[in-house]
Amino acid sequence: MRVVVVSAIAAIGGFLFGFDTAVINGAVGALQKQFHASELAIGLTVSSALMGSALGAFFAGRLADRYGRARTMSITALLFIITGFLSGAAFTLWDLFVWRLGGGVAIGMASVIAPAYIAEIAPAHLRGRLGSLQQLAIVTGIFAALLGDFAIARHAGSSSAPAWLGLPAWRWMFWTELLPAFIYGMGAFFIPESPRYLVARGRDVDALAVLHTIEGTHAEAKLVEIRLTVTTEYVPVLGDLRAPRGGLLPIVWVGIALSVFQQLVGINVIFYYSSVLWQAVGFSEHDALAITVITSITNIVTTLLAIATIDRFGRRPLLLAGSVGMTLTLATMAVVFARAGTDPAGNPMLTGHSGTVALVAANLYVFCFGFSWGPVVWVLLGEMFNNRIRAVALSVAASAQWIANFFVSATFPLLQRAGLGIAYGIYAAAALASLVFVLRKVKETRGKELEQM
Repeated sequence: MRVVVVSAIAAIGGFLFGFDTAVINGAVGALQKQFHASELAIGLTVSSALMGSALGAFFAGRLADRYGRARTMSITALLFIITGFLSGAAFTLWDLFVWRLGGGVAIGMASVIAPAYIAEIAPAHLRGRLGSLQQLAIVTGIFAALLGDFAIARHAGSSSAPAWLGLPAWRWMFWTELLPAFIYGMGAFFIPESPRYLVARGRDVDALAVLHTIEGTHAEAKLVEIRLTVTTEYVPVLGDLRAPRGGLLPIVWVGIALSVFQQLVGINVIFYYSSVLWQAVGFSEHDALAITVITSITNIVTTLLAIATIDRFGRRPLLLAGSVGMTLTLATMAVVFARAGTDPAGNPMLTGHSGTVALVAANLYVFCFGFSWGPVVWVLLGEMFNNRIRAVALSVAASAQWIANFFVSATFPLLQRAGLGIAYGIYAAAALASLVFVLRKVKETRGKELEQM
């Protein structure tokens, strides 16, 4: 029970990761109006957090190996608090860009620290389910952000209308992040340090005390296993990821590819732009935000399904099933939008049953992602690397994920103008490519101890 509570506290970082990336969804329209922003400027502002995330993810592993997983979580929480407040207080689009960039650094750090910590603290038979808490926290954070956006916009009348203290509703959307960030920071003071980190720092007595709370009577044997795979006082560096003949180790390339494919299928287009997207095809702002909330609930439910099945069916079968489902649903959306007419402003118009088909396909797509590539990639990244390189390899893979996320998010406004059929066709092709990649390159890790990797 203790390991579940500790893992849940660490996963609050994932909640903030999801919350911070999605909270701008409800504010996009208001920001575009208030700052008279172009599609390119809005795309860069929305995706600025992702640029910071790549930077934060890259350095998070080094910070975690130098200062410890728990202390790095405290630093991350402080960054969330500062940048969340300043984002809501922004006066121009460009200073919002800077604060979102800083918030992205915190997101990137959280994306590395939580899965690494949970993988290192969890027993092998629970690691899949506990590792999935990261994705559950992410999608719950997305849901909380979108629900908050919906409630605030409904209270004010719209995202640009005045709310409390006469301030625009969109500012309050950003400030709702402060409470969970404070809780995360407080929780980080009360969780134990990773036993594998402690052994690496020569603190075997402290590591054994933590292992007793997790492994019980097997603590001494586990300590011996950890010693065999962790070199005392050795801090991993990027050079450890090099293959003997040059380039990166094959396992690192697999991690990078998993991270990139998770984003190239376009999942975050749904969560960053969905309110604007559904308004563009004829729904009101109120209905568009409501649809987005429903979609985020679908994501939570399917993540719970993944948690219940990942240690039973394994990682690879879930990835394969998800790739097939995403390919079919994205292809359906591509066909629907390719056949849609346009209004005088050039926005697509879904007539007859096409709107219903698009909504159903979008939610089925989220369902397929939610039980597979969403949680499984984070579980694999936390467990697929050996103890010697885990933190730094996870940092590289997570950085690649954020770069891919930035690319997809920044290009979507331009693809939307070119045609949603083209956009969803590209994402469908990426989903098909992910299927081929898993078949050829991904190995099953279910039930293996981290010391076996």
